[in-house]
Amino acid sequence: MKTSDLNPTYLVASDFDQTLSFNDSGLVLSELLGMKDFTQKVAGLAGSHLVQQGAELSYLLRHDPQFREVRREHLIEAGKRVRLKQNVDLFTQTLAAGLPGVQFEFFVISAAPADVVRSALEGLVPPDRIYGTELEYDEKTGEISTVTRVPAGYGKVAVLQELERQMQTPSDRTIYMGDGSSDLYVMQHVNSRDGHTIAVSESISIGRIAKRTVLSDSAFSVLVPILEDLLGWNSAQIRDLFTAHGLALQDWDKIRTDWLTLREMPLVAMQQAALAG
Repeated sequence: MKTSDLNPTYLVASDFDQTLSFNDSGLVLSELLGMKDFTQKVAGLAGSHLVQQGAELSYLLRHDPQFREVRREHLIEAGKRVRLKQNVDLFTQTLAAGLPGVQFEFFVISAAPADVVRSALEGLVPPDRIYGTELEYDEKTGEISTVTRVPAGYGKVAVLQELERQMQTPSDRTIYMGDGSSDLYVMQHVNSRDGHTIAVSESISIGRIAKRTVLSDSAFSVLVPILEDLLGWNSAQIRDLFTAHGLALQDWDKIRTDWLTLREMPLVAMQQAALAG
């Protein structure tokens, strides 16, 4: 499909865990299986730099003895147990319908197992628009035999570039939303090509890179920076859109956040600073 200035199409890509959902799919899976040390295992892998950030669950599924019992049905059930953010359905429906003079192509790019994400978003996002970690299963035992693709780290960039070619959208009409360190590569990539990035968490690392940060329990709120920054809507127009969908934009606080770390200065350094002043 071709895009034009008269009727532009924006490519909107979103992470899944803690972006469209409240909780981590790996944690949901571990709770389903009765495992209690998932968080510690992920922290250990992150500290060892053995795998890309975001790909810890994929590594555990193939290499951790506790996860060898995982079958496809477990991943599907975990997806059904993931708690989605409010209004994900309204958010995806609005993007699919488009807005006056503007169209959107929405995709989910996640390092979580694709079976989990597709199960969680069933009926909300078409399966072929969800890019997650793809797994192959042993025909006899049902065990996970192979990890064929992991969209983590730079892997997300590769998927996004593939989608831009497929949709034929220019790089400055790419929008990416995410929540954590596994989204840093793709956000830097999008920013470097004049796209738009939105953080949905208070993480300092991603807040420094994202062009906007939106903190809300509602996925629909992510439309605010899209409408304001890219489409030039004013606050009255944005409030009217929310109202038209049965949502009252009750609290909308725009603040500039300064992240500061202070430490006590040694007495000698204080004296030198005072003399220099």
